[in-house]
Amino acid sequence: MSDSGFTTQTVHFGHRNDAQHGAVHAAVHPSTEFTYHDAHQLAAVFQNRQKGYTYARTGTPTTAALEAQVTAMEQGNGTVAFATGMAALNAVFFALLRQGDHLIASKYIFGNTNSLLMTLENFGVELSLVDATDAAQVQAALRPNTRMVFVETIANPGTQVADLQTISALCQAHKLVYVVDSTLSSPYLRRGRDFGASLVVNSLSKHIGGHGNALGGAVTQTGLYDWADFPHIYPQYQKDDSHTWGLLQIKKKGLRDMGGTLSSDVAHRIAAGAETLGLRMNRLCGNALALAQALERHPLVERVQYPGLVSHPQHQRATELFQGLYGGLLGVVLKEHVDVFAVLNRLRVAALATHLGDNRTLVLPAAHTIYYEMGAERRALMGIPDGFLRISVGIEEEADLINDFTAALA
Repeated sequence: MSDSGFTTQTVHFGHRNDAQHGAVHAAVHPSTEFTYHDAHQLAAVFQNRQKGYTYARTGTPTTAALEAQVTAMEQGNGTVAFATGMAALNAVFFALLRQGDHLIASKYIFGNTNSLLMTLENFGVELSLVDATDAAQVQAALRPNTRMVFVETIANPGTQVADLQTISALCQAHKLVYVVDSTLSSPYLRRGRDFGASLVVNSLSKHIGGHGNALGGAVTQTGLYDWADFPHIYPQYQKDDSHTWGLLQIKKKGLRDMGGTLSSDVAHRIAAGAETLGLRMNRLCGNALALAQALERHPLVERVQYPGLVSHPQHQRATELFQGLYGGLLGVVLKEHVDVFAVLNRLRVAALATHLGDNRTLVLPAAHTIYYEMGAERRALMGIPDGFLRISVGIEEEADLINDFTAALA
């Protein structure tokens, strides 16, 4: 089925790859420990000489099935699943970077990711935040101790689109690890390996799970980076193909040691939700474009930030990268005199909640909630004024969404 479409492969993945008793879904394995009849086998699994399971903190057959599903979506060479997307990011940074290393990151990133990078600095990692929509700024920030570049495909919440492919060329030239967070685009709009990423991070809680009933995250290794060029791989993980070393270290140092474990029952829910990723993305991308166009024309709206709009600074780039689909996130800035809370309280369809990639349309006042802690100065740097609404568009009827926001603004 390797020549089939994205949704065909995803829907049939479970029973084609884990056909126990003819079930269409992988079984849920709640066991904490796994036993062996031969102690030699147990030791071989611990020493990475044989595949198998030891303790559920480092994975179960159920989480492994989800990891294989995400790997297939991203066309990588392996995936490690975590309890949340933030646990996945923590594992990448803390398993691979050391004191004195330099990290270049986009300044347009999710608020909690921004907070995590500030914590990294406390551990002695040097940080440069740049405008990743301009690859020249990434190049200008390079230092002899630069080890990694981190960007989001589509930024949360401002929807800036990084110069993904030019940054990839820079990372290849300097043998840097290139980490791409694809949460807002998902592998359906474009796979991270298409941008030349070394590692792709997805918050499974968002579009891939899709139903607002499960938290999870994943790190997928694309196989494009040769970890023999990376100075911090522990000797015990330098076995077999060097293109696999990084993910093994992330699993051992990031998952096993830090303990951000995804449970089997949650992995099962995410895997089931992933089957309809393509259908949901088509629907919510269409809704988002229609709502963005309607709000851009509204007299009480200062501006709408959405890559599908011609007015968006990276519209042409997004069109080329994502093949005419632009995701479901809108940044909407109301006119200065408009009471943002009064508008929100008049909404009847959209839910007031923090989340992304859900079946439901979700909206919140970004400056007063998820970006409040970073302070006014950093919010200004990211272009988040007090009247900024972050809207994650769902799969409702298009007309209902437009009417809801129009009535709330009336």
